[in-house]
Amino acid sequence: MEKAINRQQILLQHLNPSAPSSADQNYNSALSASACLAGDSAAYQRTNAFGDDVVIVAAYRTALCKSKRGGFKDTYPDDLLAPVLRALIEKTNLNPGEVGDIVVGTVLAPGSQRASECRMAAFYAGFPETVPVRTVNRQCSSGLQAVADVAAAIKAGFYDIGIGAGLESMTTNPMAWEGSVNPRVKQMEQAQNCLLPMGVTSENVAHRFGVTRQEQDQAAVESHRKAAAATASGKFKDEIIPVTTKIVDPKTGDEKPVTISVDDGIRPNTSLSDLAKLRPVFKKDGSTTAGNSSQVSDGAGAVLLMKRSVAMLKGLPILGVFRTFAAVGVDPAIMGVGPAVAIPAAVKAAGLELDDIDLYEINEAFASQFVYCRKKLELDPKKINVNGAAMAIGHPLGATGARCVATLLHEMKRRGKDCRFGVISMCIGTGMGAAAVFERGDHTDELCNARKVETNSFLSKDAL
Repeated sequence: MEKAINRQQILLQHLNPSAPSSADQNYNSALSASACLAGDSAAYQRTNAFGDDVVIVAAYRTALCKSKRGGFKDTYPDDLLAPVLRALIEKTNLNPGEVGDIVVGTVLAPGSQRASECRMAAFYAGFPETVPVRTVNRQCSSGLQAVADVAAAIKAGFYDIGIGAGLESMTTNPMAWEGSVNPRVKQMEQAQNCLLPMGVTSENVAHRFGVTRQEQDQAAVESHRKAAAATASGKFKDEIIPVTTKIVDPKTGDEKPVTISVDDGIRPNTSLSDLAKLRPVFKKDGSTTAGNSSQVSDGAGAVLLMKRSVAMLKGLPILGVFRTFAAVGVDPAIMGVGPAVAIPAAVKAAGLELDDIDLYEINEAFASQFVYCRKKLELDPKKINVNGAAMAIGHPLGATGARCVATLLHEMKRRGKDCRFGVISMCIGTGMGAAAVFERGDHTDELCNARKVETNSFLSKDAL
């Protein structure tokens, strides 16, 4: 703001006559530099020049398939990641050698092995050896963390173009603890709660905050209904990259070539009566069932980010703008409440209010925590997971964040001028939450939120 005022002062000096008369002096006394009443012509506080915005120019995902019995049960993890990485460069005509880094969120696989698989996938996708690759693991938020890490690196000037991605094959790498557990964990309740099964934390949320079984089952029904409708209407076609792979018959060993392009966990006919028949999984008298929990899935996603000035120079359409990111810690015993803390933190960092957000993608790890977060933040259900989410589509842990970015930004694009800001959020095992704020790409600089200025004594930088 100080720089803007200095510019105004220089401009006003040019407006002043060299030899002012008394009348001129009275006129000049009305001219003074001051802060624009419209702020910076936006509903949020801008801290960087327009061209330095970090923007998303492409975001794609694979279909999400049921672990061990779905379309990707016989697909290697690197063969899941490679197609979405390749799509980013093919659909934008980007020179892959210009990418400064590829960051892949992934959770279950051994670190060094998965890092090698991701490097292999980059080669399969057509990236040269000069482009580095690394992995990041913040459990269920890993894909979103990868996108945030790339955005931060671009902001810091480390490079101008980067890819944030996510990958998980829960067929190849099921959830399991390797090795022994440090006996010291018994001396500290919080540390011990980090080892609780996720379903037990779901039961804790439901019990502590009074989320009923019917509320949870209803949320699951709605997720499947919306996901089925989105699939039938072709909404996911813009974000899903078909993957050519194989299905192996477990009895004969025969291989059948297939192309997977549709999420295979969605059940269009899911009903409350059907879900009510399912028994609780984690607690005898509990309310968390296989039907109101996220699906164990295989899949991948990738997001191409760059400085706005670079995107404009290349003539690339801007799908969205990365605004803010927040990761927070919560009680491990009720880890599912994470979004209720992370969302306000991220929205506040963007200079916004919750009511300013037009769409939310909140990961449905469990219906209990999803319902709690929605009620706690008093969010409009019509704004949340409008195309279904993890209970219907699936939750491949490391890929979910990247999947959500693709789903959110493509939906914001479809809605046009009526949808400016969107939020992605998820809970995180061991007690955390993450959230990020995005802005629709072609809406960034309209002045629809500027306050009216009643006098002509103030000059915003939009007028200079």
